[in-house]
Amino acid sequence: MQFHLDDMTCGGCARAVTKAIQAVDPQATVVADPPTHLVQVQTSAPEAQIVAALREAGFPPRTQ
Repeated sequence: MQFHLDDMTCGGCARAVTKAIQAVDPQATVVADPPTHLVQVQTSAPEAQIVAALREAGFPPRTQ
């Protein structure tokens, strides 16, 4: 799944996004690209759980 995170603007943001996603699924593969505000996630967790974790971390996503 892929998300557009308007608020992800730097490496620190990318680390926070990765941490939030991996709190839901420690085995998730996360590729965050702050310049494009895109994050790609490979996970077995439901999308709704990932979206909720991102919102809670302060990075409300738009799905792509």
